[in-house]
Amino acid sequence: MGIEHDPHPLFQEFAHPEKFVSAAWLSARLGVDGLRVVESDEDAFLYDIGHIPGAVRIDWLRDLNDPVCRDFIDGQAFAELMSSRGISRDDTVVIYGDRSNWWAAYTAWVFELFGHPDVRLLDGGRDAWMGEERDTSYAVPDYPRTNYPVVDRQDTPFRCFATELINERPEQLIDARSEDSYAGVPLHTGAGKAPGFLRHGHIPGAINIPWGNAVHPNARFKTRPEIEAVYADLDPAQRTVTYCELGESSAHSWYVLKHVLGFKEVALYDGSWAEWGNMVRVPVEKSHTEPTQ
Repeated sequence: MGIEHDPHPLFQEFAHPEKFVSAAWLSARLGVDGLRVVESDEDAFLYDIGHIPGAVRIDWLRDLNDPVCRDFIDGQAFAELMSSRGISRDDTVVIYGDRSNWWAAYTAWVFELFGHPDVRLLDGGRDAWMGEERDTSYAVPDYPRTNYPVVDRQDTPFRCFATELINERPEQLIDARSEDSYAGVPLHTGAGKAPGFLRHGHIPGAINIPWGNAVHPNARFKTRPEIEAVYADLDPAQRTVTYCELGESSAHSWYVLKHVLGFKEVALYDGSWAEWGNMVRVPVEKSHTEPTQ
């Protein structure tokens, strides 16, 4: 089952090197039987202006979320999504996207909720592929429909809910947002993606480790020793929860903690600040002081 792993030296340092591929490795294997490439972006229209040849699009908002309940799709809907994209249960799935793989990591995390056996992340994502001026395509592939099995979604242990944070705080809680967001500086949401928050700050007890500390400016991962230095104050054996604004950048942190550093029990609070910052009667900590009028 699956395709041979990428032997890139950087990945061999990681706890789970089989969860990563380079642009060179992927370019050499496009079109191979048993390989499916998925693009998942914050800006879904990027796919239309050029994507990796043969890649299918999965829209994190439209395709992965239940249309009525604030939750992810169930096993039957996931099976239908996979079947419609021509993805089999035994396929190797490589996921990539914009914004340093924020939503690609989020989509890979959802794949893991359904236990897909072989899911990998393209190091550097869309930026790496385009930066190396590799082939792109406008064609939307039309793969034969598969018969992906219905598999129950397993939220435990990969997912954390607000009730846990309220009633039983995890040993290690990471806020993956910027220092300003953590401090409680109000965000300007007019032209950006961030939703409106009624409160600003962070969840009590959380420490601030911005997701970007694990990657270079070109979106590629740093070495394992460099990443270990970022998380040096944490214990890999303790339950660890990450969150951000919507779960996107903290999914990147989740992927790093789980597959680069090998943390034993790491979960994503996908409700993140979009939920916590708008919930009634939950505590908020902040270090930013609003100017007086």
